[in-house]
Amino acid sequence: MVKLFLKKREFLMLKRFIISGFILFTVLSTELFSQTKLVVGIVVDQMRYDYLTRFEKVYGEGGFKRLMNEGTDFTYAHFNYMPTVTAVGHSSVYTGTIPYYHGIIGNEWFDRKLNRDVYCTEDTTESTIGAEGNEGKMSPRHLLSNTITDQLKLFSSGHSKVISICIKDRGAILPGGHSADAAYWYSYNTGKFISSSYYCKALPSWVDKFNNRKLPDQYMAGDWSLSLPADKYDMSSADGVSWEPDMFNEGKNTFPHSFKNIKPEYKYSNLVYTPYGNQLLLELAKETIVNENMGKGKYIDFLAMSFSSTDYVGHAYGPSSVELEDTYIKLDKQIAELLSFLDQKVGKGKYILFLTADHGGSEAHGYLKSIKQPSGEVDRAAVMDSLSKLLTANFKTDGLIKGYSDNQVFLNYDVIKNNNLNRAQVENYSADFLGGIQGIKNVYTRTELLKQQPDRLKKSFVLNGFNNKRSGDVIYEFASGYHEVTGNTATHNTSHSYDTHVPMLFYGNGIPAKKVKDLVFITDIAPTVANLIGITEPRDCFGIPLLP
Repeated sequence: MVKLFLKKREFLMLKRFIISGFILFTVLSTELFSQTKLVVGIVVDQMRYDYLTRFEKVYGEGGFKRLMNEGTDFTYAHFNYMPTVTAVGHSSVYTGTIPYYHGIIGNEWFDRKLNRDVYCTEDTTESTIGAEGNEGKMSPRHLLSNTITDQLKLFSSGHSKVISICIKDRGAILPGGHSADAAYWYSYNTGKFISSSYYCKALPSWVDKFNNRKLPDQYMAGDWSLSLPADKYDMSSADGVSWEPDMFNEGKNTFPHSFKNIKPEYKYSNLVYTPYGNQLLLELAKETIVNENMGKGKYIDFLAMSFSSTDYVGHAYGPSSVELEDTYIKLDKQIAELLSFLDQKVGKGKYILFLTADHGGSEAHGYLKSIKQPSGEVDRAAVMDSLSKLLTANFKTDGLIKGYSDNQVFLNYDVIKNNNLNRAQVENYSADFLGGIQGIKNVYTRTELLKQQPDRLKKSFVLNGFNNKRSGDVIYEFASGYHEVTGNTATHNTSHSYDTHVPMLFYGNGIPAKKVKDLVFITDIAPTVANLIGITEPRDCFGIPLLP
């Protein structure tokens, strides 16, 4: 009887311990959740993962290093689809899914019904707010899935404030989702931030006041000088190499860069090719937080922001340029300034922040040639012209190609049907021809893709990037080091590691300081954020939560 009494007593003590532990866990979890007042999502356009490690010695302690050392650094984060471009990257980060579901298959794509290319966020039913012209005739209506920001709106019954900002319109509109309170982007014509009638009837007075500060005029009245002595930039190629352009009509392509020869009509559009584009966005972010009282209310708010000048500089000069390294040195200081601002205005431990990229970027073709690594360019217009002629000759029919965009060929279904042709045969003939082009690695047809199901693992980049209603009939991948002729010094949009391997950093309330070297994917960000703040992940979510 004594033994039985002791066992029963031990059981009751264990039961009380478990219940007490559960209550404590619940209280702590609730407390952590209640402390989080703001989520800040940062996307750095065209940022490869190795920019964190490559430039680490020239970074300060308060920017990227603070995020890497005090937050969770996923060192092997990849995209699991192609195309790796801005609109698709932003959509995938915030929906937690792939183009197969969210439908954004490029910055633009050929539309069969309209018989023309459509821009990812174009919407002629809306009007520009804050300027004249078409720069604001935009909306997120082409996005077929909802976003983590939309889910926060649903969770809070609309009380949470969601604002999205970027230099690029697509970088502001797509992360904000369908229910954002506001989205602001840069007018290349006026140097002001504007919006769309989708969001508002007029700009808030504080945005007008911000625009009236005329910061772009102040920035472009100066020059672009290096942040450090020139000998510190030893992770870059020589300044002023032959494949870099004279972006600012200086008569040279070396530092310091002067803006005095830029024609007045190009002043605001040239700003984005300098680190000042990122500084302008940072200033807007701070004004947004203060004037919208973000992180101060009863409900969690969400600020989505994307730095775009890194992409413009990357395209113009390439990843190994002094210009790009200096842009990241300055961005590191801008990130540090943002973190200090959040500490002061929102409070340490009261916000969660993630930083990632929408895609990476390839080395400049000229640079790869100079060091004898495989590289080349494919002239899409010439290839499509040859393919069109061969299709006409083989099938005795004109007009079999209806259009093309990115790495996709769109066949003319009406011509195929009216001439009693077999669509799969036309696809296969096209695929065979494209597969023989130097610089093209793999070719896929619509017929074979429709027989497969996408997978979170990067088993088929093309399948994950395919959308039944919008994609073409023949899709090809470039070989390593090759890309389409674009007129840029460097570009992206392949399935290779230089385009798919990007940073993924989480920082803030309840996030441990550690490095994780497992393979994870960009589509895991949205469910991770959802899990951290206790809301449901986006409805088409393809990823998994990575943090407890």
